[in-house]
Amino acid sequence: MTFGEKLQDARKRTGLSQEQLAEKLSVSRSAVAKWENDKGMPDIDNLKAIAQLLDVSIDYLLDDGSTLEFEVMREPIDINSFEKSKKRKFRHDTVVLSKFPDADSIIPLWREKKLSKWELAFEWILSPTFGVFDFIDQVDNYGYFYLVEKKGQQYLVNVSKEFITSSQLARRINEKKFTVGKYKFKRLDPQELVEKA
Repeated sequence: MTFGEKLQDARKRTGLSQEQLAEKLSVSRSAVAKWENDKGMPDIDNLKAIAQLLDVSIDYLLDDGSTLEFEVMREPIDINSFEKSKKRKFRHDTVVLSKFPDADSIIPLWREKKLSKWELAFEWILSPTFGVFDFIDQVDNYGYFYLVEKKGQQYLVNVSKEFITSSQLARRINEKKFTVGKYKFKRLDPQELVEKA
């Protein structure tokens, strides 16, 4: 499915018309129609708002369909209710371990935005050493990412301060570096959070 098809499908599942979605986003109905017809893309602020309003992940909306399955589960959490420990420096690790207690492996990931041609040109011309788009992406605080394997199935998991989002992967990821949608991921060392028996 294209971005436009996913947007239209998610909008209809939530029972919103194009006009109602446009009103909630403070854009014109024609802008929503343009996005749904794949004749344009919303900016990052609208993309984040769309994901929240339609209860889907940004990765799901942007992925080309070759890696992520349709099934995306998003659950609200309170990050402060999870404790850190000597073994787990980050509360996010504790969240993913509690969500997948019977996982075969949980591998922390580093995420980096895959820049479009115009973004690369902008970075090269105006800020070659600063990395403005990656900085904006980090400031937006998308949380921590993990590659989880459970019973032969893999999940891309994102833990933020407010949500844990799990996306079932359509193809097996064995590479140390891989791409999903508009993001590049890299396995971090030490690799696994799950203790081997």
